[in-house]
Amino acid sequence: MSSTTATAPIAAETSEVELLIGGMTCASCAARVEKKLNRMEGVSATVNYATEKARITYPAGIEVADLIATVVKTGYTAEEPAPPVPDPAQEETSAGADPELTALRQRLLVSALLAAPVVLFAMVPSLQFDNWQWLSLTLAAPVVVWGGLPFHRSAWTNLRHGASTMDTLVSVGTLAAFGWSLWALFLGDAGMPGMRHPFELTVSRTDGASTIYLEVAAGVTAFILLGRYLEARSKRRAGAALRALMELGAKDVAVLRDRREVRIPMDRLAVGDRFVVRPGEKIATDGTVVEGVSAVDVSMLTGESVPVDVGPGDSVTGATVNAGGRLVVEATRIGADTRLARMAKLVEDAQNGKAEVQRLADRVAGIFVPVVLLIASATFGAWLGLTGDTVAAFTAAVAVLIIACPCALGLATPTALLVGTGRGAQLGIIIKGPEVLENTRRVDTVVLDKTGTVTTGRMTLQEVYAAGDTDEKQLLRLAGALEHASEHPVARAVAAGAEERAGELPAAEHFENVPGRGVRGRVEGHEVAVGRLFGELAPEVARAKDEAERGGRTAVVVGWDGSARGVLAVADAVKETSAEAVRQLRALGLTPVLLTGDNRAVAEAVADRVGIEEVVAEVLPEDKVDVVRRLQGEGRVVAMVGDGVNDAAALATADLGLAMGTGTDAAIEAGDLTLVRGDLRVAADAIRLSRRTLATIKGNLVWAFGYNVAALPLAAAGLLNPMLAGAAMAFSSVFVVTNSLRLRTFR
Repeated sequence: MSSTTATAPIAAETSEVELLIGGMTCASCAARVEKKLNRMEGVSATVNYATEKARITYPAGIEVADLIATVVKTGYTAEEPAPPVPDPAQEETSAGADPELTALRQRLLVSALLAAPVVLFAMVPSLQFDNWQWLSLTLAAPVVVWGGLPFHRSAWTNLRHGASTMDTLVSVGTLAAFGWSLWALFLGDAGMPGMRHPFELTVSRTDGASTIYLEVAAGVTAFILLGRYLEARSKRRAGAALRALMELGAKDVAVLRDRREVRIPMDRLAVGDRFVVRPGEKIATDGTVVEGVSAVDVSMLTGESVPVDVGPGDSVTGATVNAGGRLVVEATRIGADTRLARMAKLVEDAQNGKAEVQRLADRVAGIFVPVVLLIASATFGAWLGLTGDTVAAFTAAVAVLIIACPCALGLATPTALLVGTGRGAQLGIIIKGPEVLENTRRVDTVVLDKTGTVTTGRMTLQEVYAAGDTDEKQLLRLAGALEHASEHPVARAVAAGAEERAGELPAAEHFENVPGRGVRGRVEGHEVAVGRLFGELAPEVARAKDEAERGGRTAVVVGWDGSARGVLAVADAVKETSAEAVRQLRALGLTPVLLTGDNRAVAEAVADRVGIEEVVAEVLPEDKVDVVRRLQGEGRVVAMVGDGVNDAAALATADLGLAMGTGTDAAIEAGDLTLVRGDLRVAADAIRLSRRTLATIKGNLVWAFGYNVAALPLAAAGLLNPMLAGAAMAFSSVFVVTNSLRLRTFR
């Protein structure tokens, strides 16, 4: 089963809510909130540190207020997201500076300016003048107390709830270093005028009463603030694609009222309203064109650079831009039902989910802090017992506390997911959830639905064969004129093709439809017949008819005045990009299979044109699921690409379902990935992006785990100065976020 259907169905009496969680500073905070919520009976919660949101499913009998109270008792804040308000001031804030980010930047700048001289005095003994240590204290105190306040506040809140987080490690480490320095300055020998302090990268044996750690307390605080600021800014940048997607919509709309244009806010637009879109304006919402012809720029939704031609009867999507003439559009969907809103919701759902690898990381982060506190205590005891040197023991223990912060572990998956899904949305690829990424890695077979996926889904005139001295243009004019009066898909294809190749068509008289055989009538003085209305065909016409049918095309015989004069070959046209898409899928190590309900000759002709060797034809819609299951039974991991209602069950059954966004809502709901553009090449892009995102997540986790595993023994062995440990810890988080941001360059 695909990831979409593998989870147990949620009981009908359950509800779902999304809460904004405040006060989380690391992955173990998210793990604590998640653990507390999941302890409530019948509650299933996922808390994402990167998006600062909790997605909660809860049973009847539990209120949202109970969930919020549980989060508050855990030491954090929780609230439901406010509904979007069309307030210009609010829009300006969301588009511009983030108040929290601004406050964090101010705290970082002040702390860095004050901490820099303290670090320099400690690292460069030649700068140490008489009473330099008292200037260091004056500069370091605001950094440790005010600069480190968020860490101390979080550590205290968690202590009151009997818990510990990464902030506990930072707070205990910096306050211990600062407290030791105060004792040495006021009660020891460190405050004496003329005191000098050598700088060592590793633990060295010195007199504890004359040793101060102000550079550790101030430097570590500044480094960790830098890491937090870069992390917060990167998280904001990572989520920018989704915010941009949600802000694409128009703000107001010109509605037709009694043939007059009246401009109203978007929230007052109703289904059925007709509105005007001038050249250069955004289309306000999803609708159908009722007047006008234009080209629509859909690049912001699909990544497709070429504008799409539209006219009366064509559907248009909200937030796309009218690049040509004036259009009048009738609204068919508004608000949360629009394609844009549904895309944004799918992306947000994916970003709030968790891949299996992240769940492992969260479990590790949840138990990591208590283990580190034990290791730090053991390090202090071991050094004291082996050397009797309190200063060396203290230095090693502080280095362990500071180097251990596994912030990078908590950021490894969410940041890569944020960037990967956001970039996908920009390219017209909607990834429904993180578990989808796991499936893309294993897929080895891709089943392609024919109609609407590999082909356009519309019958078109492919070839014209005029027998003997018959004029091809006349053949097209007479056949097209007669077929223009018919509603049959083949007739419409002939009429459209004839008009395109032969120009304006004449009028037909005495039109007669012969059920199951064709049509006949009078055109320009000739008695014209189209279809199976002729007796024995001349050898060259018969040959042309057989050749067309062998090629998988529908052969339409045309004649007048009693004799057959030529053959028109009509077929569902293969999309221009399908052959290239199949090559790209093969390059990813996938075996393509063509699946269709059409007859075998047609299917094999299409497969031959795009380079597919394995064909399953003449399959009823309900049997498509059986084909997918049979392939899975052969040990294959199957991806399915489709667009119709009849593909929905097969998309859900496949290990990975890719729904063409140009298709039906049923198919889109059933798929794991939605390809907004009707271009099969996007399927290959989607699999490449998913695999790249998964590889980034795994690379981040390897770095984060490896860093902590390697750094802890070094710190415990006394081979790391605590200040360098703080810098390395901050670098680890920045490395993980920066590595994730590389996904923004995916092409």
